[in-house]
Amino acid sequence: MHLDVVDLRAFYYRTKLGRVAQRNLQAGLRRLWPDTKGMTVVGFGFAAPFLRPFLEDAARVMCLMPDQQGVMPWPSGEANHSALVEETSWPLAAGSVDRLIVAHGLETCELASALLSEIFRVLAPGGHVIFIVPNRAGAWARRDATPFGYGRPYSFGQVETLLRNHKFLPERHAAALYGPPSHRRFWLRTSGIWESLGARMDAQLIAGALMVEATKQVYATPKSGTPVTVPGPLEVLEGLTKPKPKPALGRV
Repeated sequence: MHLDVVDLRAFYYRTKLGRVAQRNLQAGLRRLWPDTKGMTVVGFGFAAPFLRPFLEDAARVMCLMPDQQGVMPWPSGEANHSALVEETSWPLAAGSVDRLIVAHGLETCELASALLSEIFRVLAPGGHVIFIVPNRAGAWARRDATPFGYGRPYSFGQVETLLRNHKFLPERHAAALYGPPSHRRFWLRTSGIWESLGARMDAQLIAGALMVEATKQVYATPKSGTPVTVPGPLEVLEGLTKPKPKPALGRV
């Protein structure tokens, strides 16, 4: 079940904790994608808080919001880049997206397979997608005071298995939101310290959000361990009858 766009907007733009989360996730995405010059960058779900840095160099930036969630104009005070779309049917041409960010989209989607098929369709060959999902082992997934406390949380392994089953190739993963999901001033002021310390520790145990990057797998690879049988020349001819001599013609 998707959260309402009003609640998502209120968290990320009107609370200090939301702005801290926005800043830390932006930094993590920019480390993975430092250069998007000339590319088409799209966000799905509620990715607006993380897309603004890409407005500087990308050729096109679009923010798609599912109809179950609702839409808001974005970015504020500028020409609108957002649109309301059906969750599993986007008004984009096949192979038209170079970079895609899915935030608050996968974990709340009831039709995950259909969503992943649509993502595969719109991605360009070799295109990259990053999924931002709640960490099932983290404190943020256990509190509904933030958007990461809703929907299905994941582990790195679960996301990567899901992606492989839908013809994506997981490439890299990262994490963010190592501090507790608290609105208290002390935790907010020390969020930078927590991010620095968390980057040196096991992200799967303490991070609030996981980021998994994958590419569109254009050519299918055989499943591991599947034997490939190549018939020999005699097997190819097996079943053919032996040639028979042509009967001699009688004399006239």
